[in-house]
This record gives sequence, structure tokens and C-alpha cells, in this order.
Amino acid sequence: MQTQKQFNIRKKIAKHGCNSIIVIPKLLQGELPPKTIVDISIIVLEEAKKKEEEGK
Repeated sequence: MQTQKQFNIRKKIAKHGCNSIIVIPKLLQGELPPKTIVDISIIVLEEAKKKEEEGK
């Protein structure tokens, strides 16, 4: 039986067009090639300010 690999990374959500995305670090590219299925759990550490609030 193969053991599960586990990685813990802290990332800022990026914007790609009208989508919000999480970019996987290049360091993990060999461990997480395209088409790899992963389980992602998201814990919000700090919420971004909304555009309305930034102008005030």
C-alpha cells in the first residue's frame, strides 16, 4: 500500500481573469504533476479588504 503524501502550504489567493485561483509552488511541481487529484482544505487566516473599503 502506498503512503499518502501530505504538504502544508500557506498561499495568497491570486486572480486570473474573473477567477480566484491558488497557485501551486514550482517546488512541488515534481510531486504534484498535472491531473493529480488532491484534497484541499481551506482555512481563512486573513480576509482581503473589499474595493469599497480601500477607497475610504
